[in-house]
Amino acid sequence: MVRESRTDRLFMVGVYVLLATFLAVVLLPLLYILASSLSDPNAVSSGRVTFWPVDFTLRGFQVALSDPQILVGFGNSLFYTAVGTFVSVSLTLMLAYPLSRRDFVGGGLLTRLIVFTMLFGGGLIPTYLVVKSLGMIDTRWALIVPNAIAVWQVIIARTYLRHSIPRELFEAAEIDGASHFRVLWSIVLPLAKPMIAVIALVYAISNWNSYFDALLYLKSDDLYPLQLVLRNILILNTQSNGMDVATAMERQQLADLLKYSLIVISTVPVLLIYPFVARHFTKGLMIGSVKG
Repeated sequence: MVRESRTDRLFMVGVYVLLATFLAVVLLPLLYILASSLSDPNAVSSGRVTFWPVDFTLRGFQVALSDPQILVGFGNSLFYTAVGTFVSVSLTLMLAYPLSRRDFVGGGLLTRLIVFTMLFGGGLIPTYLVVKSLGMIDTRWALIVPNAIAVWQVIIARTYLRHSIPRELFEAAEIDGASHFRVLWSIVLPLAKPMIAVIALVYAISNWNSYFDALLYLKSDDLYPLQLVLRNILILNTQSNGMDVATAMERQQLADLLKYSLIVISTVPVLLIYPFVARHFTKGLMIGSVKG
């Protein structure tokens, strides 16, 4: 057994202190939000809540879930997240696979053109005009198609496929007469599960948290995602025009409570997804790292 030197022990102590600090920075705000969502509105507004509920109540969740628009928005967000993630991952892999092949003619030029779009975009108004000209305004596809491919995810997928899958497998498949779609389905996808898990999680979180595109492209309430519904509820509960002081204060207290309850409601699905991809996540994060 190798005995650690004093320097090594001090280094490990510093590492554990740093990790504990990062954990506190991430965990304490989550505990505060959860405690506030389960506390009395008066305790939340007066700042008496720290990391444990004060005067425990489920009123915030009852008020939030009693609004039918919440359930509609929840279903819409599930649809946008599931379909959008499937479309994005599929298109990303279909684009990254040919770019990863060294025998693909023009792959270097196409990669440079794709990276160029990451650095320079058309802007908000031209993008809106393109979406409008395609007839996708006030449709579900307006939240799926315009942001279907993220350049950074294409680069990650291309790098993984080029450096993590042996070229000999592709050559053996070609000798056996396998088509490119057969190679992609039977060789690339089974071996690229860690990378697929990572980009799928990134796409899913992006689609779940997105609300600005819905604000731009959607007009019908029954198409709103959960994030936009929550925004509208918070704005509605903070308006105090024509109210007396007591009613305005009560509504403001309820708005403060709703804010934390809605954050918890919108965060739970993401927390439920993570355990299913966690076993792939560590390996996926090592994409492009130095191998020793």
